[in-house]
Amino acid sequence: MTTRTRKRVIHALSAALAVWTIAGVGIASAADAADYPSRPVHYVIPFGPGGESDITARLQQPIFQKITGQDMIVEYKPGGGGAVGWSQLNSSKGDGYTIMGTNLPHIIVKPLMGNVGFKTDDITNVFMFQYTPDAIVVNKDSEFKTLDDLIAYAKENPGRLTLSGSGSGTANHMANVRFNKMTGTTTTYIPFKGTGAAYTAMRGGQVKAEWGYSTVAANHPDEVRLLAVATDERMPLFPDVPTFKEKGIDMVGGAYRGIAVPKSTPEPIRQKLSDLIGQVNATDQFKQEMDDRGFVRLNVPYGEIDKFMTEKTEVYTELATEAGLIK
Repeated sequence: MTTRTRKRVIHALSAALAVWTIAGVGIASAADAADYPSRPVHYVIPFGPGGESDITARLQQPIFQKITGQDMIVEYKPGGGGAVGWSQLNSSKGDGYTIMGTNLPHIIVKPLMGNVGFKTDDITNVFMFQYTPDAIVVNKDSEFKTLDDLIAYAKENPGRLTLSGSGSGTANHMANVRFNKMTGTTTTYIPFKGTGAAYTAMRGGQVKAEWGYSTVAANHPDEVRLLAVATDERMPLFPDVPTFKEKGIDMVGGAYRGIAVPKSTPEPIRQKLSDLIGQVNATDQFKQEMDDRGFVRLNVPYGEIDKFMTEKTEVYTELATEAGLIK
């Protein structure tokens, strides 16, 4: 056999081996997906316990277990406003048994603000299941009885209307940028470390209003008043509270939540997990829990994630630029 012929034989054998290996992996992945999950799934929340990401995971947990017969174990990896967990996601084994909660606009805006250990494209979302609508919240005894009152004050007093919110680059912050732009007002956004601190500042009179979420009013119905919520339609829990859209302000959105997997997770497992979370979302139990707590269900399965992320990335990049957050 000549040297040239030998090289051709080696090349052909290598190609055949590669095809066999890929086919083998594909068959194994499909088989794994058919049995998935066959043991407990670890659901990592990149924040501490007690927050809204934790609350929604706890609501999904028993339904997932009922559907699959397997435990869903909620764990926490807090730090850096979620960055610690998201930066370590791809170091986990991609077998579907470690999944992680994700939040928008966090996973889009944080990497734009500097090196946080991950890029938006590093996060492999498989389902977006919920959002907590942005809302303007005031104390019950506030001088602002309606959204019109608040906007009128902001226009007459540029920069003097102060609103607290949960940090920089968050849904609250982006909502304030969008609100100023759409209403032609100049308000002052004051970031605090989390929704709880923003709420305390508003209650204590440090600010005139809060960029919070619908859940703030759900949790404190006797202390606060919602002026408007960023939903398409009025929420069942707050039938008397107008949407921003009703007031001519085209704002719909808030803090979006989903589930992601390590990049090495095979396609069949990604799809199977997406289908399972979709089943959880469709149950009457989950629907009722969402309504009762001031959340809004969202159904963005794996096949629609790319389109969803492309649209949101465009929106939040523009808002972050306007806010001067991009470095």
